[in-house]
Amino acid sequence: MSTQSNNLYNQIESKTTFILGPCVIESIELLHTVAKQVNKLQDETDAVFIFKSSFDKANRTAVTSFRGPGLEKGLEMLAEVKEEYGLYITTDIHEPYQAEKAGQVADILQIPAFLCRQTDLLLAAAETGKIVNIKKAQFLSGEDMLYPLEKVKSTGNNRVMLTERGNMHGYNNLVVDFRNIPDMIEYGVPVVMDCTHSVQRPGGLGGKTGGNREFVPYMAKAAKAFGANAFFIETHPNPEIAKSDGPNMLFLDKLEPLIKELVKS
Repeated sequence: MSTQSNNLYNQIESKTTFILGPCVIESIELLHTVAKQVNKLQDETDAVFIFKSSFDKANRTAVTSFRGPGLEKGLEMLAEVKEEYGLYITTDIHEPYQAEKAGQVADILQIPAFLCRQTDLLLAAAETGKIVNIKKAQFLSGEDMLYPLEKVKSTGNNRVMLTERGNMHGYNNLVVDFRNIPDMIEYGVPVVMDCTHSVQRPGGLGGKTGGNREFVPYMAKAAKAFGANAFFIETHPNPEIAKSDGPNMLFLDKLEPLIKELVKS
């Protein structure tokens, strides 16, 4: 288990933490634009900042949807951002074979919500020794997350985070039960609020996912009131033309006021 992972995990446990970035890697230029702003916030704010973007969106609604540059090229781009801006990196993995390669760049491996019960994926992520952030499935309660957590810890890796991202509420809709946050805090791990995916309207735009980004600040503030100390916020300079999850991503120029309010409050 790496000293670097231990140090980062200790920081996450003790400080307000932000996971920020565009949903999917569209281009290296986009990553630099967003990373530059995240780096600025890191320099100005007493908080932990982690840069996030996906090399492959394997769970898009339609087969024609943009997925990203793929594992090899995507990790090269994330490594460039990591080196240039001195940011911690996280990205999601969908298959066990991706864990080792992604772990060579990422400080945190993220398990997508739909896959949080996939034992082989959880074990592969855990065995890298990196921090594992497990997103709570839309069909599970906070209490149910004990079992994915135990799978990761069975490897001897105790550096786990759990993320709330809402529950299914009929078709094409999610609702957040904020009681899930204190339920997961009871397990003794950092709990993250996914402020952007929780305002999604899954598949709600006829083959695409819709969303209500205007509710993102409210999700963050409510989650803080319930005890969350980490916030996942996807952001983009122009979400209206983003290639994935645009309707629920926050405009990049709206990010700084929200971050600073969350740190102060």
